[in-house]
Amino acid sequence: MSSAKKNADRLIKKYPNRRLYDTQTSSYITLTDVKQLVLDNEEFTVVDAKTNEDLSRSILLQIILEEEASGAPMFSSDVLAQIIRFYGHAMQGMMGSYLEKNVQAFTDIQRKFTSTAVGGQPFSPEMWTQFMNVQGPMMQGMMNNYIDQSKSLFVQMQEQMQSQSKNLFGTFPFAPVPPAPTDKK
Repeated sequence: MSSAKKNADRLIKKYPNRRLYDTQTSSYITLTDVKQLVLDNEEFTVVDAKTNEDLSRSILLQIILEEEASGAPMFSSDVLAQIIRFYGHAMQGMMGSYLEKNVQAFTDIQRKFTSTAVGGQPFSPEMWTQFMNVQGPMMQGMMNNYIDQSKSLFVQMQEQMQSQSKNLFGTFPFAPVPPAPTDKK
């Protein structure tokens, strides 16, 4: 992690006793406080107090785990299983980028709707809930179309990669693999 990033971000130190110390406020904080920093769009970095290792991702994953364990989870078991299957797969890096771009696109769509003023007022959470109750089916249709287009693009990208791999490796003189011997007694 660069020292420039450390200076720009709020620094939170995690101690061996698992306590989090916010250096900006000079006080101990909880995961709930870190979640509030995320909700407030505050930049921060969590580091191990002894090693200075960046622990930001693991803290964010811990917050997601707590959110998934309580209330209404965002991810189904099938989605989580699919994500796990991508670890160690050749497509792992591409899948991370794909998910990041899709979440960003969804965030942009949400920001556009949220910034739309109603009677000169931006959408409040209550207005957003009312809007979604009324417009839910239309929004679901829009999101389904978006997901279908996104899936189609992903499949096209995968097919292009396969084609490029065949073209690249097709020029090498690989010997055909002999059939496996069978036991005849």
